[in-house]
Amino acid sequence: MIVNDRITDYIQSLEVSQGPVLETIEQEALDGFVPIIRRETAAFLRTMTAALRPKAILEIGTAVGYSALQMCLVMPKDCRITTIEKYEKRLPIARENFRRAGQEERITLLEGDADLHLKELADQGRLFDLVFMDAAKGQYLNWLPLVLKLMPEGGVLISDNVLQDGDIVESRFAVQRRNRTIHSRMREYLYQLKHTQQLETAVIPIGDGVTVSTKVR
Repeated sequence: MIVNDRITDYIQSLEVSQGPVLETIEQEALDGFVPIIRRETAAFLRTMTAALRPKAILEIGTAVGYSALQMCLVMPKDCRITTIEKYEKRLPIARENFRRAGQEERITLLEGDADLHLKELADQGRLFDLVFMDAAKGQYLNWLPLVLKLMPEGGVLISDNVLQDGDIVESRFAVQRRNRTIHSRMREYLYQLKHTQQLETAVIPIGDGVTVSTKVR
């Protein structure tokens, strides 16, 4: 837990419906134990997307398409999302969800390893005004140099699940053995975000922890 549960419950109680399609997708994901962004994180992501008014969005970690569709609600009409997903079982679900929401023409789903696709996008000279990173937490550190190549000056990187339900402040020996590698790599990732001269970064304790990094040079 990062913040008091009562505060989180209150914040979530203020949320308004994002429509029956997204509500259904959210419930299906929760029923199937698919990790999706929390409601307060979804609100933050929508707000950032609306404020930035990006022309191109890159998402690393599609899952069932829930977060991409959240951004679709508020992004400019000419904006397009490129999203990457490796887990084969979720690909047809994401595609169907994009269709159900009527957004399949605005979203390009790339199948396979993010490492490969990020390098290909960089080779193509692609640039993204907004990048949302929400995939394998242990890989954030590896993807950061590639992501920076894909961002113009003024581009924004939002990374989710960076505080690991508060475990990030614990000693590595206080977390479960199976989580220790991710714990140490996430700590290093946060250090890199705060000490990379190209970036100005804020760590925000909402949901499971979010960082917002703006490329300043």
